[in-house]
Amino acid sequence: MKYADCPTTETTIDIAAPASVVWDLVSDIELSSKFSSEVSGADWVEGHAGPSLDARFVGHSAHDAIGEWSTTCVVTGFEAGRLFEWSVLGTEGTVSSIWRYTIDDLGDGNVRLSHRFQMGPGRGGLNFAIDRMPEKEERIVANRMAEHELNMKAVLDGVKDVAESTAGSS
Repeated sequence: MKYADCPTTETTIDIAAPASVVWDLVSDIELSSKFSSEVSGADWVEGHAGPSLDARFVGHSAHDAIGEWSTTCVVTGFEAGRLFEWSVLGTEGTVSSIWRYTIDDLGDGNVRLSHRFQMGPGRGGLNFAIDRMPEKEERIVANRMAEHELNMKAVLDGVKDVAESTAGSS
């Protein structure tokens, strides 16, 4: 698995809650910071106060091996109640990764929530490690993808818990 191949991973979970409840959670840019071991917060920028196509926000993250960093993100996919996608701007303003939530209504007040991540195509922070150790690129990419997948699963589990408790209390 090479960075230039734009590797992807996707996790899904079924949730016993209406799509509107799940949408309110996944379209909140602060959501991941509640459940991810890496994301520490996010703030809307440039006059944006909520999700919409082309809205921008800054995401804040921290990792024991990497330190702390912030990235500018732009909403690149938006269908209210169904799709929320953002691209992370990397070096030279290129897209270093793409993140997406998709909600599929299963009927009877149930949904399937998918969370997808694509590494690349543009350069991002991981490229500095690959540049220093090109012979270890495949292992570096695989390890980073595994970390993302663990955090994505934690976020989906958190969304499920909150959504189902919210739907059950209404």
